[in-house]
Amino acid sequence: MYLFLAFLLVPIIEIALFIQVGGLIGLWPTLAIVVLTAVLGTVLVRTQGRMALGQLQRSFAELDDPTEPLAHGAMILLSGALLLTPGFFTDAVGFALLIPGFRMAVFRYLKSKVKVTHFQMGSGPGFQNKKAPFDQGDVIDGEFTEVRPRKKPSKPSKLVEGPHEH
Repeated sequence: MYLFLAFLLVPIIEIALFIQVGGLIGLWPTLAIVVLTAVLGTVLVRTQGRMALGQLQRSFAELDDPTEPLAHGAMILLSGALLLTPGFFTDAVGFALLIPGFRMAVFRYLKSKVKVTHFQMGSGPGFQNKKAPFDQGDVIDGEFTEVRPRKKPSKPSKLVEGPHEH
């Protein structure tokens, strides 16, 4: 039902704002604002997206819960879509989602509404170990053979043929 209301109300709000703003400043300045916000939003989404991707990679590298960086990345992606959509209301929401404090407030709100019952990081669906893959108590036994690379000859060798019977 919420999705239906969003698809119904957002275009109505956008049309009303276009009529109001266009009546105040004219057609061309209104269109210029729409194009300018799309360009500015693209630049801001790129920089914020790179930062969010760095935070996500850091959380994976440190085996931390990636929920927050993933949520921030999703909100930045949504803001990019909203900023590319022509309209003043969608631009306002898109720019708001680029503000880290606003994103954090949205994340906290959504986190209070969603309950995570299970979270596991491992090396695939067959990973059954509840502790880290290389905990201090783990012992890995194995054998190895050191393979040294062959030295490349400094001069090409001549083909030496063995004795031939005629």
